[in-house]
Parts: sequence; C-alpha cells; structure tokens
Amino acid sequence: MVSTSDESRHDPCCSIVDLRQYTLHPGRRDTLIELFDREFVETQEAVGIHVVGQFRDLDDPDRFVWIRGFTDNTSRGAALAAFYGGPAWKEHSRAANATMIDSDDVLMLRPVYLGDGYPEPGAPRGGAPSLITATIYYVTDVDAVRHEVEPVPGAIASFQTETAPNTFPALPVRENERVLVWLTRVESEPVGVAERLAPYFYRPPQRLRLAPTERSQLR
Repeated sequence: MVSTSDESRHDPCCSIVDLRQYTLHPGRRDTLIELFDREFVETQEAVGIHVVGQFRDLDDPDRFVWIRGFTDNTSRGAALAAFYGGPAWKEHSRAANATMIDSDDVLMLRPVYLGDGYPEPGAPRGGAPSLITATIYYVTDVDAVRHEVEPVPGAIASFQTETAPNTFPALPVRENERVLVWLTRVESEPVGVAERLAPYFYRPPQRLRLAPTERSQLR
C-alpha cells in the first residue's frame, strides 16, 4: 500500500500538481527550453507556483514535459491567472507559442507518495542530472489501484488523478482521464506494478524517459 507515513512526506507547497506534455514544431525544443528556463521559472514561483521539473523526452525529440505544483485548487486558479496575466508571459508568450503544436496534454494530479528525492520549493536548481521515468497508468478505479501499489525501488513520487474542477479553464486539462503516475530514477517500469494493475487498465500505460533541463529541480 502506498503510504504517507515515515517512508514519505507531504510537500509543504503543493496538494495539486500539473503534469504537462507539449508537442512542438520539429527542431524547436531547445528554443523553448532556453526561453522557459530563462523567463518562466522565477516568474511563476513569484506568484506561488512551484516549478518542479522541466524535461526533454528522450524518445520524442519534439516533446517537452514539465511539472508544476500549487498549494491547493483555489490558489491554483489565482496563481495561473496572475502568471498568464503578468508581464513575463505577455512579453514572451508569442515566442513560446511559436514553438508549440499542442499544449493541452495536461493531467491534474494530487500526491499519493512523496519520497526524499522529490524537491521542495526553494531547492537548488541544476547539478548532475539523472534519468527520470514517468509511468502513467490509465485505470478504471484509482482508489482500488492506490491501495494495491507500494513504493518501489528508485521511487521519487506517485500521484493520482485530481477530480476537482479546473480552476483555470483557459488552460484545458484531460478531465476524463483516471490515472496513477509513478516518478522513478530507474529506466524500466516499477517492477510488478503493471502486472498488479493490469485488471484495471482501460488503455496501455505510457512511459516517458525524461532528461532534466539545465534548471530543473527534479533531476
């Protein structure tokens, strides 16, 4: 069973997490990453958003993946309104959007398990990177799944679907999906998890092999 006992902790910042996958125009990923790491980290954090990690998808050169967190769902809406109505996005949004084909692949999640490797707000950025694997399990009964999964070797965190309303509808989320997400520092899926969850799958799991950008906290 996934627990929030001595083996895990509660992030002091974030009870809501967005996992965002962007499909980009060919060859434009490094352009977006350079802009993002320079202009969109501190400016989001200034309005109360925790920018957890930014990544290159190792299996898709035109996909950018990132994770951000919020104190709760009410503050999520307020923080996003402040950022997207603020000066940094107004100045650089055209350049950022010019790199993107699609930015609507977004899962709104809440933590189930947070290990010591999951960064807290204010943690250092940069340093030696590692391979991060995000495995997304699409399941019919999240609550049943959550109680069948235990923390696995290399686990950083796990999350499940947050079913609260999207408090910033200008940015869509995949509201009809039901998922459990594992973040690990191992290259394969968590051992045995897929087998235990297989009876609950409504679509095959998705595995993302992620390389942290130069300014990602999670690495």
